Amino acid sequence: MSALQFGLAPKMKRLSPRRSALVAALDVGTSKITCLIGRLRPREPDDVLRYRSHAVEVIGFGHTVARGIKAGGVIDLAEAEAAIRQCANLAERTAKMQLKSVIVSIAGGRPVSELISASIDVAGPAIGERDIARVLSAGSRHSVREGRAVLHSVPLGNAVDEATGIRDPRGMLGNRFGIDMHVVTTDVSVVRNLMLTVERCHLDVEAMVASPYVAGLSVLADDEDDLGAAVIDLGAGTTTVAVFAGGQFVHAGGFALGGRHVTMDLARGLHARVPDAERIKTLYGSVLAGGSDERDMIAVPPVDNDEIEAPQFASRASLVNFIKPRVEEIFEMVRERLAASPVAAEPRGRVVLTGGGSQLTGFSDLAAQILGRPVRIGRPLGAAGLPEEAKGPAFAVAAGMLVYPQVAHLEHFEPRRTRHSLTGGGYIARVGRWLRESF
Repeated sequence: MSALQFGLAPKMKRLSPRRSALVAALDVGTSKITCLIGRLRPREPDDVLRYRSHAVEVIGFGHTVARGIKAGGVIDLAEAEAAIRQCANLAERTAKMQLKSVIVSIAGGRPVSELISASIDVAGPAIGERDIARVLSAGSRHSVREGRAVLHSVPLGNAVDEATGIRDPRGMLGNRFGIDMHVVTTDVSVVRNLMLTVERCHLDVEAMVASPYVAGLSVLADDEDDLGAAVIDLGAGTTTVAVFAGGQFVHAGGFALGGRHVTMDLARGLHARVPDAERIKTLYGSVLAGGSDERDMIAVPPVDNDEIEAPQFASRASLVNFIKPRVEEIFEMVRERLAASPVAAEPRGRVVLTGGGSQLTGFSDLAAQILGRPVRIGRPLGAAGLPEEAKGPAFAVAAGMLVYPQVAHLEHFEPRRTRHSLTGGGYIARVGRWLRESF
C-alpha cells in the first residue's frame, strides 16, 4: 500500500511518445473480472484518434466470473483474491509473460466530481514551473473531504490576471495566476480494499482509474469528446457516468444500480433461479415490446431443478414488463446526473453506452427516449488483437485502460520527491496518516 501512504491514488509516470511499452489492465467488476495485456507502440496520429500517441496491440487476455465483489467494492477478500489470481494467470499464459503491475479500474465508491479554482500571486516577473506547481498544490489541498480519496485531478484551464482560457501560461507576464481543476473522488475504503486485494496477488497497482473515464477513452472518437459527449457505463452492480467536453474529462458520477438488479427483478417475476433469470435475460431480454411478443413463449426451468416437474412458460411480453421498469429507473437517475453536469448546456450532446448491461435489445432506443439525446452503443476503438468476445461494450473499460497511459500525464499529482513536502496540513497529510494507521 506504499502509494497510498501519501494519500494519493497511484499515478503513472509519463509514457514516452517515442518508446514502446507493455501495459496490463485489470477491470474488477461485480459480475466479471477482465485482464488485458497490451503492447503500446509509437504511431502517427490519424483523423479519428488523433490524440493517441501509441497504437495498442492486445497480447494477453483473461476473463473470469467475479467473486467477492458487490457494487464495485470488495466484500470477501479471499474470494476476490482467488478470482483476480485466476484472471491474471489466464492473461499471463496467453501473453507468455509474468505480470508485475496493473492499472486497476474503480466503479464503486460513489464517484463524485468537484470543480476547484485556485490562484496565487506570481513569485517573479514571469510565470514559471514553480508557480504552476504552487497553484496546483493549492487546488489539491481543497479537493478531498474526510473519507474520500482522489482518483483524478485534471487541470481544465488557466487564467493570468483577468485573461482566461490560456493553454500554456509558462513565461507569461502577470501578477495573479489561477487554475481550474476537475477532481474526481471516491470512498477511500473502496480504494484501499481493492488495492489490498490486488497486492495480495503479488501485483503492484500502477494506477487507479474511474471506470467511465477510461471507457470514454476507449469508445469516443476525437470529434465526440470535442463537441461534448456523456459515456454511461452500465455494469452489473453500478452505473457510472463520465462527461467529456472540449476534449477534456469534465464530470463524473455514479450510483449502485445495474444489470444485476434487472436480473433479480426478472427472477422474482418469473419465480426462477437467479442463474436461469440471467440466461433468459441474456438470450431473450428486451426493453421494447414487439407485435408477436404475447405469442412467443419461453421455457422457465423450475426453481428446485426437478427434471420430473414440467417447466413453466412465460411470454416475451412478460419479460419486457419485468425488465423495463428497472431500466427506466436507471435512465431516469442517469438523466438527473446529466442535468447536474456540463453536458446539460449542450442538449444535443451524444450519449454513448458501454458495459455489459447495455446489450439488451432496444436498450439504446429506450435511452434516447428518456434522455432526449442521440444515443449509440460504444465499442473499443483502435485496439488490435482483441479476441472476438472482447470487442463489445462489456470490455470498453478494460480496453480503455490500455489507452489511459497515453493521457495520464495530463493529470496533476503531488511530486513524491520528499516525504517532508507531503506532510503539511493539506489533504495528503490527513489521508496519508489515516491510511498508515489503518494497516
